[in-house]
Amino acid sequence: MPLRLDIKRKLTARSDRVKCCDLHPTEPWMLASLYNGHVHVWNHETNQNVKSFEVCDLPVRAAKFVPRKNWIVTGSDDMQVCVFNYNTLERFHSFEAHSDYVRCVAVHPTQPFLLTSSDDMLIKLWNWEKAWACQQVFEGHTHYVMQIVINPKDNNTFASASLDRTVKVWQLGSASPNFTLEGHEKGVNCVDYYHGGDKPYLISGADDRLVKIWDYQNKTCVQTLESEAMSPQKWKQLSELAIAKGQLDLAQECLHEAQDYGGTEIKDGERLPVATKDMGSCEIYPQTIAHNPNGRFVVVCGDGEYIIYTAMALRNKAFGSAQEFVWAQDSSEYAIREGTTYIKANLKTMPEDFSFLFTIVQVASGDGVEEAFDVLGEVNESVRTGLWVGDCFIYTNSVNRINYYVGGEIVTVSHLDRTMYLLGYVANDNRLYLTDKELNIVSYNLQLSVLEYQTVVMRGDFETADSILPTVPSHYRTRVAHFLEKQGFRHQALAVSTDSEHRFELALQLGDLNIAHAIAKEAMSPQKWKQLSELAIAKGQLDLAQECLHEAQDYGGLLLLATSAGNADMVRKLGDSSDAHGKNNVAFLSYMLLGDLDKCLELLIASDRLPEAAFFARTYLPSQVSRVVQLWRAQLSKVNAKAGQSLADPTQYENLFPGFNDSLRTEQYLSTERKRSLPARAFAQVPLSADRNAVTEMKEAEASGAFVYVPPAPKEEDTAEVSEDKVPLDKIEDKPHSDGVKTKSSVSLIDDDLESELNNLKLSEENFQDTVESFKLDEDEDDIDLS
Repeated sequence: MPLRLDIKRKLTARSDRVKCCDLHPTEPWMLASLYNGHVHVWNHETNQNVKSFEVCDLPVRAAKFVPRKNWIVTGSDDMQVCVFNYNTLERFHSFEAHSDYVRCVAVHPTQPFLLTSSDDMLIKLWNWEKAWACQQVFEGHTHYVMQIVINPKDNNTFASASLDRTVKVWQLGSASPNFTLEGHEKGVNCVDYYHGGDKPYLISGADDRLVKIWDYQNKTCVQTLESEAMSPQKWKQLSELAIAKGQLDLAQECLHEAQDYGGTEIKDGERLPVATKDMGSCEIYPQTIAHNPNGRFVVVCGDGEYIIYTAMALRNKAFGSAQEFVWAQDSSEYAIREGTTYIKANLKTMPEDFSFLFTIVQVASGDGVEEAFDVLGEVNESVRTGLWVGDCFIYTNSVNRINYYVGGEIVTVSHLDRTMYLLGYVANDNRLYLTDKELNIVSYNLQLSVLEYQTVVMRGDFETADSILPTVPSHYRTRVAHFLEKQGFRHQALAVSTDSEHRFELALQLGDLNIAHAIAKEAMSPQKWKQLSELAIAKGQLDLAQECLHEAQDYGGLLLLATSAGNADMVRKLGDSSDAHGKNNVAFLSYMLLGDLDKCLELLIASDRLPEAAFFARTYLPSQVSRVVQLWRAQLSKVNAKAGQSLADPTQYENLFPGFNDSLRTEQYLSTERKRSLPARAFAQVPLSADRNAVTEMKEAEASGAFVYVPPAPKEEDTAEVSEDKVPLDKIEDKPHSDGVKTKSSVSLIDDDLESELNNLKLSEENFQDTVESFKLDEDEDDIDLS
């Protein structure tokens, strides 16, 4: 039954929220620090407030008496430590101790030291005999440090409690903690040492509503207290648990549960239904429990003793003193450890007729043998429980994950919604079993064949791995393939993987064009075709690269490939394809490279870029200028009729376009040359256009008789009657002037009028901007933006 304490009230007083209390060792005084920033000293015999201090306007979270100096030391949320003389009420010193709230202060019982902890995750040591100098900083916690307490048996050590769910024990003079106690599921708020002389105990309380008692010599939790603890010294056997041919051992407080189960399908993380019955009582508090390999015996170890029972009837077979107990592979043998120097091995479950006693006589070297083990890898996380399956280490960590480590790779099996503990792995079921503190049992699927395969791969035994592979389920093959890839075995990973995405990436890494091409054809993904084209180019497979770029619709890449290869047919095909798909820039450049100027002009006209088409025709195809200007005039007249009529046709107003007839003859002279296809190797022998004067060449050829200009046949629209505002220059002499008199001077008059009209033409700002914008070329692109 619970312990009943006879508590008598000595003081009751109403105040603001109390954050900390302390008792004077000799006077009947109680110190109370308040949330409002005040500190009061109460006489608990007279119920009188004898002293008050106004520390600050923020909460005072810590306050302590320093009796040998007649001081009160406080720590508050203004990050200050203040020192008061409680006789004179004088504040004679204060300083900023931390960069965040001060949570706790602890006074050294003999040395002039003050320890402070804070939300800045630091613990600091101050020496008041050296003008309150900070003598040491203790770093190691990863959350607020809520409390510190000095060991009454060893004043050079102290313990700290933190919201990082740990209790750390420190040594004055050492920057790192001696050890860390982990076990709470939430932040630890308080810690204290047992002040009796017979037990090396620490006690801690946390937000998980548990109180844990720790043996700080063995660094173990010896007891956990909670509000609804199970009654002690009970045995229970859980039967009818639906798991095939397995047996689980659980112990919490003094509860033993042996679970036997059948063969129904179980979902991952699903709580397993169990039925229980009382079996008997246990004389010790169990800390560990384990069946021997054949399951006939079960051992309970705790409180420095062990007891061996039969598994079914729970009859006592053997007992003795031991700190640890392990079974051997031979079910009738075991070993025990007594203290730190005695180990008994090869003991039988029957009377100890055969035993060996080992005694360590002397240790000349330091602890451990560095050469005994080779470090294969490190896991930088807090491991709660773990077990080995072959070369795989399965464990749970502080963030409630089930992971396993093999070959340098950490694989997450599942995320847990609460803290759970590994019980074991049943190979026949391919399941991993866990329990929580309420003894709810869950299981997760973990394929033994996968673990075995990964194990033999790490040993380099690929022959055995190939024999195990058929037993690995198909939906686990990709996981195995990723493991092989991380180990550097890409060829094996490609053979094992069933995921097309993964196989494609592996094929690219290995340069296997055939497999990558087959996967790309199945997926028909532009991204895959683009990746494959890069590999094909790197491998020199230009035909495959062309196919890939075409499937990826990468016209820019096709243009680069076609021009690099000097393949005119590919360039022609690219021009037609890009034109059909609206990729005007690529189509224009393709036709330009082929010398197909007519196609270039038609592309400009079709894309409604008439100003560019007019300039292009004036430069390369003067014979087409008249047609383009008429189209441009019609388009511009829709915006501004006067601006549209101001466009002059070079075929009608040759005096405004000097050399236009020469350009017509030059166009015909160069047409034969443009239609001629030259091999790429002739590039060095062909002069650049910038280095040539085509008009001069034409005139020289004409003078030598090598070239004869043939005027083009007039088109039907050229012979039609023209309107008044579009009078051809060669017809002006036959047309009467406005006064009815024919004169040759009318030509010059019309020219003068046109020039005057052009000079005096004023466009509105809006129409002018529209007109100018239509002439602009895209300077950001390497070629004309026709999109």
